[in-house]
Amino acid sequence: MTRDSSHPISGARLVRRSSSEEAQRYIQRLIFDGSLHPGERVPQSEVAEVLGISRIPVREALIALERGGSVTIEPHRGAFVRALDEPAVRDHFEVSGIIYGLAVRRAIAVATPKLDQCLLDILALLRSTTEPGRCWEVGVGFHRSVVAAAGSGAIDLALRALSGLVPDNFFELVPAAILAERTALTEISSAIVQRHADDAAAAYAEMLARRADFVVSLLCDHDVPAGCAGDLRLGPEPVVTPVRS
Repeated sequence: MTRDSSHPISGARLVRRSSSEEAQRYIQRLIFDGSLHPGERVPQSEVAEVLGISRIPVREALIALERGGSVTIEPHRGAFVRALDEPAVRDHFEVSGIIYGLAVRRAIAVATPKLDQCLLDILALLRSTTEPGRCWEVGVGFHRSVVAAAGSGAIDLALRALSGLVPDNFFELVPAAILAERTALTEISSAIVQRHADDAAAAYAEMLARRADFVVSLLCDHDVPAGCAGDLRLGPEPVVTPVRS
């Protein structure tokens, strides 16, 4: 079946990124793979050279990353990687969970069968996808569809400000997070279809709390001083029976 480009599931497709977005994601990767350490200055000229862009979008990327809590910009000195401790990471995802909870409540209040089908289609695509980068894109498409349905500029703006902490290769770094995402989005989709706003909001909060666990463990694994949160395994995704929506 061929889908029209206007179909809501198009939100799950690869979206062309601006130069500043590419720079933001590149710097995020450098931080999370341990190439840039806490307190280290972000080499703006080198980033621009590697990506083949000017320094202007790199500066725009750093401003976005500062809003997200990944870097600190010091006047006349440059941008420096911010040291993240465990409470800061967990606060970030708790706040994200609260805002996504508000978004999904708003979305359910105006939900239509078209939204239900859109989310189920995206979920089916996520279940059939194994490549980590594509799984991330599809998951982002799900969240964007929920936020778009909520129809709140304030919610959209708040979530964009919180988007700078996790790189878009997160599922490559943490394969086990793919299963967690599939399970959570199944629960959220089911709650939306049944118009259970409390359940949907709770599932979002739980998903983002689990993501905080993964991030803390990943930072510990790369010797970033975030504090270790117990025995959190980041190994290959286990084989499980698919969850039915």
